[in-house]
Amino acid sequence: MGKLGSKTDLSFWNGKRVLITGHTGFKGSWLCILLNKLEANVSGYALNPPTEPSLFVEAEVEKSITSYIGDVRDYEKFLEVIQKSQPEIVIHMAAQPLVRDSYKIPIDTYAINVMGTVHVLEACRNTPSVKSIVNVTTDKCYENKEWYWGYRENEPMGGYDPYSNSKGCSELVTSSYRSSYFNPKDYDQHGVALASARAGNVIGGGDWANDRLIPDFIKAIAKGEKIKIRSPYAIRPWQHVLEPLSGYILLAEKLYNDGVDYAEGWNFGPEDSDAKNVEWIISKICALWGEDSSYEIDNLNKLHEANYLKLDCSKAKSKLDWNPRWDIETTLKLIVDWNKAYLNSDDIRKRTEEEINQYFQL
Repeated sequence: MGKLGSKTDLSFWNGKRVLITGHTGFKGSWLCILLNKLEANVSGYALNPPTEPSLFVEAEVEKSITSYIGDVRDYEKFLEVIQKSQPEIVIHMAAQPLVRDSYKIPIDTYAINVMGTVHVLEACRNTPSVKSIVNVTTDKCYENKEWYWGYRENEPMGGYDPYSNSKGCSELVTSSYRSSYFNPKDYDQHGVALASARAGNVIGGGDWANDRLIPDFIKAIAKGEKIKIRSPYAIRPWQHVLEPLSGYILLAEKLYNDGVDYAEGWNFGPEDSDAKNVEWIISKICALWGEDSSYEIDNLNKLHEANYLKLDCSKAKSKLDWNPRWDIETTLKLIVDWNKAYLNSDDIRKRTEEEINQYFQL
């Protein structure tokens, strides 16, 4: 089936029962397609796809998994689904994921990102089949001090805006549940390993979310307009969507097999050399796309966003034998090619699977 790193056999996933929250979103859809290729038995719980179009619909993800439509704020419904699907592995990705939206809907953002995490972990606690849990948060969960070096997993949680802060809260909820109910010291008694995963700015084909740089570029191209960019000098840890997903599944496997040693927080980000500013990214995409694509700086409607954000992934590299595979230039070319294929009405499921095959050398 192929290998990821030197210590992981992807055949581990064959027949595993996996429940993904947020499976109708951009990252969730990619993860469903990946785990389907690895022959896992995948169930998903989420609201309807958050965008139109969506990768979930365009790649016909629902045909290859068991999909439940529901809200993580509805504890009783989620508990019913998890006890029906009896997963061994739970990967929690359901979220209100946008910084600018969090300023508009702070109550919903906290309800989804904080209490949603509580509901998922509480349901896992009441489902004996669960052995491995990965709570996916964000690089923005850290208290941002505009450092020029990467944040490590032991840095304090924080967050200026409601989204970032809610994800810091989700990390604290995870830590509390791990200490209170899934303590590694008592692993022999409960048999559950819980970790959190913090990824960088994830990009890739099939992302049509609002207020994201590359989706905004694609929408502008389709309309024949200039792309407007905010914060041109803001630096982010850009990475192809398969980079963190490879980390999540590797971590989930380690939790399943050796829970005591891996039940903690983990960073999955790009190499330092790939932390580029917004204007560098968009100018590179314009050059790759061609066809008179261009951009301009949008100085209106400024809301606070971090200027400098990097992750230190030394722990994942050392303890998990995880390393990013694709540099930013490779990633951007793949995104341009994916979106041109979509606009050309190519088979998007096939195109997405081809990238998965290339990444994992399947």
